[in-house]
Amino acid sequence: MTRAAIALGLLVVIGAVLLFYWAMSVRGHQRRLRQLDVRVHVNGIRGKSTVTRLVGGVLREGGYVTVGKTTGSAARVIGPHGEETPIFRRGAANINEQIDIVAEHIRPDVEALVIECMAVRPLYQQYSQDYMVRSDVTIITNVREDHQEEMGETLEEIADSMAVTIPRGGVVITAEDRPYLRERLRKRAEERGSVLVYADPESVDDEDMRGFDYLQFKTNVAIGLTIARLCGVSRQAALEGMWKSVPDIGVVRLRSYDVRGKSVLWVPMFAANDRESVKLTFETLQAQFPPGATVIGILNNRRDRGRRAELFAHMVPDDLSGYLDHVVTFGAYEDTVTKTMVERGYGRDRIHRMGDTVQPTLDQILDKVADLIDGPSGVLVGMINIHTEQAELLIDHFQELRGAEHRNEIDESRDPRRAAIGVSRLRRAGAHQPRVAAPAEVTEEAGRLNV
Repeated sequence: MTRAAIALGLLVVIGAVLLFYWAMSVRGHQRRLRQLDVRVHVNGIRGKSTVTRLVGGVLREGGYVTVGKTTGSAARVIGPHGEETPIFRRGAANINEQIDIVAEHIRPDVEALVIECMAVRPLYQQYSQDYMVRSDVTIITNVREDHQEEMGETLEEIADSMAVTIPRGGVVITAEDRPYLRERLRKRAEERGSVLVYADPESVDDEDMRGFDYLQFKTNVAIGLTIARLCGVSRQAALEGMWKSVPDIGVVRLRSYDVRGKSVLWVPMFAANDRESVKLTFETLQAQFPPGATVIGILNNRRDRGRRAELFAHMVPDDLSGYLDHVVTFGAYEDTVTKTMVERGYGRDRIHRMGDTVQPTLDQILDKVADLIDGPSGVLVGMINIHTEQAELLIDHFQELRGAEHRNEIDESRDPRRAAIGVSRLRRAGAHQPRVAAPAEVTEEAGRLNV
């Protein structure tokens, strides 16, 4: 036998082994997915991580043994007790991570999986749905302008890009408030034999929101309540589960701190980085700003987020000028952002550079904030992105001021007071039947929900 024939034979054997391993891995992954009563794939432009956490809380409180997985500001696996485990990655994030999560965390007693979509490109989104998650229910939180390079320049194109994660013969839930975009999603659902259900924020009362100790939106809560109706969870249990759920890192929690003798309300709004979300947040928060307080906005621009920098350079003069007395620039693009804001009518005397062109110390940043506040109190709003050198200095400083009061989300997730009722049912005896409403049942439910 020649050397070439031996080499070819080895390649054939290695290929066969790899093919067998791949086939067994696929079969094992599909078996784990099939054992689940509920599979929820959370997509959308804004609020994916928050909604993943809320829906997981709804299902846990409703008695489902539930695993959740978020991908946002800090990737986490949320176990059946609500406890959180960080996901440590070697290198850049990869959508194949979803398969690893299922393999590691979907044990025989787990009944529900709530997983945030990692993919941005439509092809990868479709692959994630069709092969990795195979959800019964897909949530598309909303349609906003972001990731246009991959998803399309128009809102209609972006809606179509996300619609590839709609299941076949299942349910899609959305809180998108624009009827023409909702109708577009409905048509895409019908093409897949699925039903669209609108999560109407009007179904959420002000009293329902009082259980949250951080800024939350009725649209997100409406999605949680819609899931509850479809899965047979009572409204009160759903609310309890959402109230107990640990918020995502970077969530807006309003706290006041002393900055050089001035009382400063710190609003870390870094996770809101599209026009609609930011405007809605300002409208929601304005009533909580101290009367007469100077409002300072931080434009925190990462070098790898140039489109967001451009977006906010337009938003400040066009949409936020009435809210913001001053703007402080952090990070990159200070020259172009300043030029754009001035050209669009925002006064140059209201723009203050404290980013990469200045490289300030923490003391210089705090001095600047105090100097800009005309009176005893002010509001400092962080926007666009979390990670720049200047923003991290400020975030760490305010966390240190909180001292023992500060607990990260990992510690909070292990607080016994947040444990769900369903924890006591982790070892259910006997077989259990799927409890997500079938499409025909959902159609009847949709009629009652006025969708």
